[in-house]
Amino acid sequence: VQGEDNSDEFITKCRTCRRQMRECSGEADHHEGMSSDDELSPTEVTEFQKSKDNILEDSRKVFEDVHADFCDIRKILLKFQEWKEKFPDSYCDAYISFCLPKLLNPLIRVQLINWNPLE
Repeated sequence: VQGEDNSDEFITKCRTCRRQMRECSGEADHHEGMSSDDELSPTEVTEFQKSKDNILEDSRKVFEDVHADFCDIRKILLKFQEWKEKFPDSYCDAYISFCLPKLLNPLIRVQLINWNPLE
């Protein structure tokens, strides 16, 4: 409960500080209750974008040394489908249906790095 009191005080001080800054700068288009305590400064936004761009650039390099047949989900699934059709007993004995999620996980994660459901 003690931590909650400090948190409430901190939030109140942040809001008061932002309100005073708005009043000094003459920012008239502010509507009470429409702002967030998570607002980022332009410097923080720039740093975030730069960091994000670096991560995306690195993510493109993850599979650059992998043969094209093994870094494309469709091609991988096609190979397993062919195996399933040609050798159903072997496919079943290998429990491939349980292995596919783990096998495809890294490929899917790399594809989802840039995904933002809120954009």
